[in-house]
Amino acid sequence: MSPVPDRQSSDDPSWQRGDSGTDIPSFTRDVDSLVGRQDEIRAIDELINTARGGGGGVLVLRGEAGIGKSTLLDHARNAGSDFQVLHATGSQFESELPFAALHQLCRPLCSPTLDFLGTLSAQHQEVLQVAFGLADGRPSAFRVGLATLELLACAARERPLLCSIDDAQWLDAASSKALAFIARRIDAEPIAVTVAMRPGGAGNELGGLPDMVLEGLSDSDARALLAAKSRVILDEQVRDRLVAEARGNPLALLHLPRADSFTGPDVCELPGRIERGFAAQLVDLPVEARQLLIIASADPTGDPGLLWPAARLAGIDVAGASTAVTATQLVEFSTRVCFCHPLARSAIYLAADDDQRRSAHQVLAETTDPARDPDRRAWHRARASTDPDEDLAAELERCASRAQSRGGIAAAAAFIERAAQLSLDPAKRTERTFAAARAWMGAGAADKAEELLTTVSEAGLDERQHAECDLLRGQVAFIRHINSDGPRLMVRAGQKLATVDPQRSRECFLDALEMSFAVGRPSGVMDMVLAAARDSAPAPRAPDILDALTLLTTRGHRAAVPLIRKILDGDDAPLWTQRPAIAVLLAAELWDPHTHWAIIEWLMKTGRESGSPIVLRLGLAQVASGAALKGDVGQAMAALAEEEALADAIGGAPVYYARLQLAALRGRRREALDLIARATDAATARGTGQLIANVHWASAVLHNGLADYPTALTAAEQAVSSGELFLTGFTLPELVEAAVRCGQYDTATTALDSLTDRTDASATATGLGIAAYSRALVTGVEDHYQDALRHLNSSSLLPYRARAHLLYGEWLGRERRRQDSRVHLRTAYELLSGAGLEAFARRAATALRATGVKTDGPANRAYDQLTMQEIHVARLVAGGATSNEVAARLFISPRTVDTHLRNIFRKLGITSRKQLRQRPDLRTEQDS
Repeated sequence: MSPVPDRQSSDDPSWQRGDSGTDIPSFTRDVDSLVGRQDEIRAIDELINTARGGGGGVLVLRGEAGIGKSTLLDHARNAGSDFQVLHATGSQFESELPFAALHQLCRPLCSPTLDFLGTLSAQHQEVLQVAFGLADGRPSAFRVGLATLELLACAARERPLLCSIDDAQWLDAASSKALAFIARRIDAEPIAVTVAMRPGGAGNELGGLPDMVLEGLSDSDARALLAAKSRVILDEQVRDRLVAEARGNPLALLHLPRADSFTGPDVCELPGRIERGFAAQLVDLPVEARQLLIIASADPTGDPGLLWPAARLAGIDVAGASTAVTATQLVEFSTRVCFCHPLARSAIYLAADDDQRRSAHQVLAETTDPARDPDRRAWHRARASTDPDEDLAAELERCASRAQSRGGIAAAAAFIERAAQLSLDPAKRTERTFAAARAWMGAGAADKAEELLTTVSEAGLDERQHAECDLLRGQVAFIRHINSDGPRLMVRAGQKLATVDPQRSRECFLDALEMSFAVGRPSGVMDMVLAAARDSAPAPRAPDILDALTLLTTRGHRAAVPLIRKILDGDDAPLWTQRPAIAVLLAAELWDPHTHWAIIEWLMKTGRESGSPIVLRLGLAQVASGAALKGDVGQAMAALAEEEALADAIGGAPVYYARLQLAALRGRRREALDLIARATDAATARGTGQLIANVHWASAVLHNGLADYPTALTAAEQAVSSGELFLTGFTLPELVEAAVRCGQYDTATTALDSLTDRTDASATATGLGIAAYSRALVTGVEDHYQDALRHLNSSSLLPYRARAHLLYGEWLGRERRRQDSRVHLRTAYELLSGAGLEAFARRAATALRATGVKTDGPANRAYDQLTMQEIHVARLVAGGATSNEVAARLFISPRTVDTHLRNIFRKLGITSRKQLRQRPDLRTEQDS
């Protein structure tokens, strides 16, 4: 389906082509009437001049209806008279159709006349064809945004480009996300984006962009505007009352005097009064003229090729009715149907009664091509319908499937929700309501899902449906972080299914665990899930994850590790192909870096192939975490830069735990403490227990590196007390070291016993080595230090191998064996300093100085001079990637990549990509 019908010619009025000819909407407002808007005009002129000079920018104009936003957009078009201009207008009645506004904006660039689409990479051509309904597929909003960015950049190479977007509060969600993505990435392109919107609506996606809030005109400016533009002669008393009542709204000032309805103060909202002013102009119109206006207001496409056949089908004398309508100046019929103001359109639609609106949608449905626009046809049919209609409900389900295949998850949810409302069969209505709730959650609208679930009457539900309802409500609570009901509801769903569907029951329990780990709220959830599973769900034929975790919590690691290992590896497929978040934590619990990297490779491969932002973000966070733990700061920074770019692309917040791990190990005190403070605030606000435990672990590692052992001890004790998978085990070595240094040997011994139980059971070189140097700290036995070195020699975790040398060297120094001490301290210093683990490296340098050895200063590493994003660009380019390939990876434009490269060359004192490839500290790994 094409979200906007392609009946129009290539000289679409939404496209201004500079000196090749101009054709813009006829209702261009008189920019000379911009009284009292000097600041806004100045900002727009600056934006246009910046784009004219080769740099991009965006300005969002916010304010109530009639405040002057659209007139300022016209000023931008006039100021950029030498620009190419693209125009799109959000439609209240089209907000359910995915990428409708984006297609409206880009349609001229894709026309046979210009065909910038054909200049894009094959991948981006396909993405846009799918988004615009010209091909099958399922693009994500950020992939569409990246492809559109390339399309606009291609057009801007000929001449600067102005994208003018009006009524952005009514943009469909997919377009809104894509446009927000683009607006944040045009700094290096000659593209200006101007947006006008009222408060609220889908335009919330545009939050955080540079904006200006338009206030009402001052009384003096309002009087000046009235004097210059009012068609009604007003005496002074009426004028002053009008100025007071209009509250500085220019549209109210100019339209209310001729509405013949100004009767004094009114407490209703001003846009409503303006709409009444427009509606008053309908009173004296012939019936057929009013019918024509209603049909035009019900059609979001503004396509006369659809309007005239629909009007004839309604029995309207088109010639006579259109003449009467044109005389009102409410609308103009040209190559597009253009209303004088969006409020005029909504006023006409809302002034009609229900029967008139349904009749309008019915004739529009009957004249819409079912082959070219099946979704819009179904949409009109749904609005024309009052009674349950199973055929129409089924058609809307098909529309939802098509919308979802194009990445329009919000549109799919809206279609399914309407299908549920039209369902005759109660069971189908319930199932469609559940499907709509799932779709709204997938679209990031958990509040809508929650509202929809309140419409489900539990009285008529069977046991399975009761369970499904609980499961969905639990997922909503998890996502919204509104209370602690999420785990409880999901567990209750599993309990309800225990007798009727035992396998599905266990899946519900595992869903609760997976989601709790994925969103960082597992505190107490595992105990709740395992207790419910023991009491409710019959054991399956073969032991599963729940059995393994039950063994772990009741009989310890020695009993549980063999089963955990078996389940991780899987009989048919590894666990991580189904439950990646659980698998990551179990691999860490086994002290198994090899399996952790196998999971990372799968996550990255699957995330890149599928385009799933959820899987890819988890993969990138794990790359960063794994790289930090093996001492590869550059790889960790590059992964974090890409994860942050992806989070920004989809409107999410970057993950904290991997950043905490890297900051703690690097040991830059101020940077780490700032991040710890921010993460603590975030964890407190969200109630995420796992993030709090990460904060404590990071603080323990940081302060052990800084030799601030009392602070490290407090933090380690807090982290261990949480009992979190992975974090408890990995914090125990920090607790042992801090406790020994503080003279708390009972605490150290207890922690060592717990650590030993874990590492002996898993029997990995990494775990055995870390336990061995922790044991050496407690016992002071040299063989234990040597055991640690022997085990860790085969471990990929460089920081822990280096710390084993550091601890052994420090012990040898205390034993007055200076020569032996120097060997291990020098090894520790070289490993730690070379990896950029600064706090532990300083500890090693201090210990070396005590033996009479001076150390060289830290190496001049690239990642000490570059930002995270610059590190990622540099590593990709050093690996042979082109600017276009880097742009696709980081969701930026190729020109922005080139800007980064210029900064990188300057900071590193080099002049070419070849020199980047020659730097050993910018080495790349295939799996990154």
